[in-house]
Amino acid sequence: MSRIQKFEDLLAWQKARVLTREIDQITANDRFARDFGLSGQIQRASVSIMSNIAEGYERDSPNEFHRFLTYAKASCAEVRSQLYIALDIGYITQQQFDELMRKAQEVGRTVGGLRNSIRRT
Repeated sequence: MSRIQKFEDLLAWQKARVLTREIDQITANDRFARDFGLSGQIQRASVSIMSNIAEGYERDSPNEFHRFLTYAKASCAEVRSQLYIALDIGYITQQQFDELMRKAQEVGRTVGGLRNSIRRT
C-alpha cells in the first residue's frame, strides 16, 4: 500500500473532485443554469467538500484534519439536500438524481471512513 504524500492522493478527495465536476456539468444545463441561487449553492457545496479535505490534510494536525473532514462530510449532506430540490423542481431527471445521489453518498461514506481512521490515530 502506498503512503499518502499529498491531498491529491486521498481517495476521498479524488471522489469529491469527480462529484464536483459532474455537479458543475449538470448545473450548466439551461433551466438549472438560470437559477443562480441553487446552481451557485450546490456548486459551492461540492467545491467545499474537496477544499475542506485538502485544507484539513495540509494543516498537519490529526485533530484539525478530523475537524475539516467533518465540514467536508456536512457539505456532502448539503449537496444531497440540494439534489432533492433540483429533482423536485424539474432541473434534473430521476436518472441524473439517482446517479449524482449515489456519488454524493459514496463521497460521504469515504470521507466518513477517513474521518474515523483519523480519529483512531
